[in-house]
Amino acid sequence: MAVEKNTLEEESPAHRFYKIVLSWDYLRILKQSLGKKRASAVELKEVKSTYKDVDDYFDTFEPLLFEEVKAQISKEKNEEDEEETQSEWQYGMVQECNEVDGFHLPTVITDLESVSQNDLLLLSNTKFDDDGEDKGLPTTYAFALVEQRQRDRITLRLYLSGEVKGFNTDVVNTCPRLLRMLPIVSQKEGSKPFHVRKICSLSTIVREYVALRSITSLPFKDLILAAAEIESTTEDRTWKISKPLTEFIKSNHNESQQEAINAGLSRKPFVLIQGPPGTGKTQTILGILSAILHATPARVHSNKGALVGVKRGPELPIQEKYNHWEKACPWLVGLNPRDMIMPVNGDDGFFPTSGNEMKPEMVNSSRKYRVRVLVCAPSNSALDEIVLRLLHTGIRDENDHAYNPKIVRIGLKAHHSVQAVSMDYLVAQKLASVDSQAGDKQKQGGAANDKDNIRAAILDEAVIVFSTLSFSGSGLFSKLNRGFDVVIIDEAAQAVEPATLIPLANGCKQVFLVGDPVQLPATVISPVATKFGYTTSLFKRLQMAGYPVQMLKTQYRMNPEIRSFPSREFYNEELEDGPDVENQTLRGWHKYRCFGPFCFFDIHEGNESKPPGSGSWVNVDEVEFVLALYSKLVSRYPELKVSSRLAIITPYRGQIKLLREKFRSTFGVDSDKVVDINTVDGFQGREKDVAIFSCVRASEDRGIGFVNDFRRMNVGITRARSSVLVVGSASTLKRCDPHWKNLVESAEQRDVLFKVSKPYVDFFNEANLSAMETKVGEMEEEPPEEDMYMYNNVNAIKDDDAQAEDNDYWGDAAGDEDGYADDYGED
Repeated sequence: MAVEKNTLEEESPAHRFYKIVLSWDYLRILKQSLGKKRASAVELKEVKSTYKDVDDYFDTFEPLLFEEVKAQISKEKNEEDEEETQSEWQYGMVQECNEVDGFHLPTVITDLESVSQNDLLLLSNTKFDDDGEDKGLPTTYAFALVEQRQRDRITLRLYLSGEVKGFNTDVVNTCPRLLRMLPIVSQKEGSKPFHVRKICSLSTIVREYVALRSITSLPFKDLILAAAEIESTTEDRTWKISKPLTEFIKSNHNESQQEAINAGLSRKPFVLIQGPPGTGKTQTILGILSAILHATPARVHSNKGALVGVKRGPELPIQEKYNHWEKACPWLVGLNPRDMIMPVNGDDGFFPTSGNEMKPEMVNSSRKYRVRVLVCAPSNSALDEIVLRLLHTGIRDENDHAYNPKIVRIGLKAHHSVQAVSMDYLVAQKLASVDSQAGDKQKQGGAANDKDNIRAAILDEAVIVFSTLSFSGSGLFSKLNRGFDVVIIDEAAQAVEPATLIPLANGCKQVFLVGDPVQLPATVISPVATKFGYTTSLFKRLQMAGYPVQMLKTQYRMNPEIRSFPSREFYNEELEDGPDVENQTLRGWHKYRCFGPFCFFDIHEGNESKPPGSGSWVNVDEVEFVLALYSKLVSRYPELKVSSRLAIITPYRGQIKLLREKFRSTFGVDSDKVVDINTVDGFQGREKDVAIFSCVRASEDRGIGFVNDFRRMNVGITRARSSVLVVGSASTLKRCDPHWKNLVESAEQRDVLFKVSKPYVDFFNEANLSAMETKVGEMEEEPPEEDMYMYNNVNAIKDDDAQAEDNDYWGDAAGDEDGYADDYGED
């Protein structure tokens, strides 16, 4: 049902979200989730490609977003989630309480630890388990949201007026449990202790909701709704780059990468770039940064690439110019002394700069800043990969000189390798510098130690800001004096659409969505929301509607034998191999067919099982075979006995746990020292020399669960550079999914499908190996020296143990003492 327009105009999106969620009944949500039934007055709509208007858009996405909120509250599990420990009840007592805009805002003294802003808490007059029965059915309880955390006390937000009917906040039904909570919170019965427990963090989803409701103010509203280009690009709008920079891009980027960069220079509002595995997605992003930071409008470019002046009438007096600028750019207030120094390099200052002051680079380049860029990604690890590459290689200016622009990486989980540009490090450096200069001047010191002001100043100075999608909606961005001209979103196909809208609210003229819709989608907890297409990213929706996509087509990672199947199955046979990829990925173990670039081991006697108390599947037979395969491989080729070169991948956490346990009992060492064992989701964006993929599912009559997600298959088989060794039940996979059927048949056609029976170690005896030996000839067993340098350095962040658990989008939010929060989670 559509919400009345006057209601939307009167209340902010955040207040609307708080009223709806805080009025919900926790026990009712749990009961609905256990019954696997949804009780809602609002009919859910499936996500579609285009929308006729904003109401149509809201009516689709808002109910699905609230379904996801309910799933987070009830901790609904997909088949891969394991049991989580409930947080313990603690005592709380109201110290004081204010009432603002219909909300109660009590300050509560409590021993509850590890809570941050936007954490959802449950307040009750009695302790109870989630079934509400073990310790008595509660009669007085309510949700509360953490507004602020200060040492031993927290400020909460409650809505006790009643339960909101559906999503119409004008209709509120009286609720006895909330009425009974009112005197406790408002201290009308004196200060009485109550019980409090943390439920989950809503930090990310609150920002997503605010972004969703704010779409009406976005300049791209019509494009997002219609999923089509609203206006055609004209030559007059196109921006161009200098001849030296053009030559650099041509010599360092392949044809499809150049097309993607040129699409950005066309100044199209939205540019979609699809980056299949190993096609140089990050390299393309760096090329885009070089181009857009040093581009100029076509009409001030000569044919030879030199900047020329624009033809115009007589020169106006400087004061008349200021009057003109002030009328044309109302966001500029007052005069800046720097404006008295006229720009050089043919830049006459008349072209829009979003209010950006033109500051010189902090490097040996005469270029003036014209564009500010915000680079985002759903996860910290994906973001830090770009930061690390930029720090290593820099970008190019208009004279083809490499340099490092002034950048800042904001968020709590920045990798240690990018610490030098992380916000916390820069703030500490700034404070230390100011303190040493101020000395005993307390007045200066008081202002200098304002961390928020320092953070805002650092953001204002940076030409490129790196942030997770979620954190780009934090209060820190609201303090910026200037917005961003360009937003680049990496791994855009791994984010739900409301998450993608968050950074767009910072004001920009152009958006780059970079990702791959046939790799892993966004993580959505709610099975109901998933069923109705809530996992569909904005990238995927635009692509389905026919919006033009620039696809990177040359891959540099995989041996051609690995590349051939995903290219045919997922990329319309459009993937091609980079120069010399085949030779660079040949290895000594390829002389055995069972260790070749692509193999399938059919464990037809294996059986899946689900251990008691676990929500995850395991396959003991596959574990036994995988360890036998690993043992023979590393005994013959010891260079593979490092976690940076060999991985064991599986879709199920239960299988991961069993593999690690059996590895230790078999070899006497922890697996993480010598091999990387992780989930498919945990390996998104990463690569290894050899990948062993355990499929787990094996039965005669059951399905294969989320193993039938072709995107999970695509990620799993494209992590390897030289060899991908798939272990599974061929009959089960062929019966349950057409993509797996095609993969098994591809292995059969190439004569690399091996039927394996117990005892598995016999499969790798000397006689059998000799029979499988091929006449490959002499092959290098190590990548070329320069190739290994790139592997160990460019991808170092991917293989670092400290980063291994940072590849999933969802998780709890964490904050420092200033409420500076970001989102992170485990695989």
